[in-house]
Amino acid sequence: MVVSSSSSLTKRKKADALILPFYLEKKPAFAAKGLVSLFEPVLKSGDFSGKKDEILCHYPKGGKEARVVLIGLGSEKELTKEVLRRSYASAVAFLKGKAKTVNITLPESKSIDVTTGAAEGALLANYVFDANKSEKDKYLSTMTFIDPDEKALKKAQKICESVYFTRNLIFSNADDITPTFLGKMAKELASEHKTLKATVLGRKEIISENLGLLEAVSRGSHEEPALILVEYKGNPKSKELSALVGKGVTYDTGGLNLKPTGSMETMRDDMSGAAAVLGTMHAIAALGLPVNVIAAIGSTENAIGPKSYKPGDVYRSYSGITVEVSNTDAEGRLVLADVLSYVQKKYEPKRIIDIATLTGGAVVALGEEVSALMCEDESLAGALLEAGDDTYERLCLLPLYEEYNAILKSKVADIKNSGQRKASPIQGGIFLKKFIGKKAKWAHIDIAGTAFPDSLKPYHPIQATGVGVRLLTQFFAKLTQ
Repeated sequence: MVVSSSSSLTKRKKADALILPFYLEKKPAFAAKGLVSLFEPVLKSGDFSGKKDEILCHYPKGGKEARVVLIGLGSEKELTKEVLRRSYASAVAFLKGKAKTVNITLPESKSIDVTTGAAEGALLANYVFDANKSEKDKYLSTMTFIDPDEKALKKAQKICESVYFTRNLIFSNADDITPTFLGKMAKELASEHKTLKATVLGRKEIISENLGLLEAVSRGSHEEPALILVEYKGNPKSKELSALVGKGVTYDTGGLNLKPTGSMETMRDDMSGAAAVLGTMHAIAALGLPVNVIAAIGSTENAIGPKSYKPGDVYRSYSGITVEVSNTDAEGRLVLADVLSYVQKKYEPKRIIDIATLTGGAVVALGEEVSALMCEDESLAGALLEAGDDTYERLCLLPLYEEYNAILKSKVADIKNSGQRKASPIQGGIFLKKFIGKKAKWAHIDIAGTAFPDSLKPYHPIQATGVGVRLLTQFFAKLTQ
């Protein structure tokens, strides 16, 4: 896809379609009001009023475009970036399959970053994944934005390309996106960006480093596990370091606590946290953000085999904490626990953010619209919540009260990995907190509901939203201000 710009509506080139925004009561939101005469009869008909989410296609004669798509933004006073994302996404979704090239007019606003909102909505909605289809999906090959903020447009394009990268990983077959393949992708990112350095540890190194929980989960699979490390130095003069930790379970059968039919078919998505971490590193490197970040991904399949780890057994973690496995389908927290401990010991980051499709309970509690956040540091939690609101990858803060510790109390080990069904997403956070030292600020994000929805969203496809990339990129961008 080609993304370009034109300095004004009058200087735009011919295209298959033109998108024009309107505020409530048919008020043009763009400068070249003379264009309104092309479809004045349509506006007088009452078929379009400029209400939020409203869309109308007109076919004028004598214009530079065969189609003019009118989109409603609602009240000018209530305009937000999310309204822009959804409005421009709806226009792009309408045009896919009907047009190849489109000129996109931005609304005039003194208070809103209209370029970012419109560009993100249009670009994210134009994504297709048709690698497994004989008949390829249609998309817009060229988008030309009229008089955008050029810097904001380039930034939005780089971030959306990183979301595409993330979505592609999640959409692809689990047979292809293995831990080895994720390690390969990390190394390819490092070859693309000089500020990145990638290291991949295989089974032998994982055993020698005493990553006992990660190794235990991996035993049932013939696929090699991997500990993937990606270092980004955007500010070499600073010693401050942040860590991103992603769950990379490339397929989750549930292990010996086997998932039932209906619960396993989408389990290639269980590496969505890892994909989001790689996508975020792609974005911050492409943007050249002046931060230092170490990304760490624990990757394995949770499969069944003669060496599968067993419910009821006790395993020793990298940190030395012993874990009674009460449920082999609570494997993600085991993988994350070892990686969190490893990162703290080897790199001593100031802050750690882990992201994972961790619990079905997060879906039950919060649905597909918001991710669960667990964080006891007010400044870190506040920054993540703010980034979530700005990108509309929203977060809901859940508590980690001391009383919840009793749920995971074990009679034969330091802790067990799963308890009763109550407070399921919080159990995951309580377990991980056990492996966090006193030096680093820490936040846990459960994206089980938002990463792989079963319904179409305004600018996300069914499944594989790439959630986390825009959120975390915005967090790091704000961190430098």
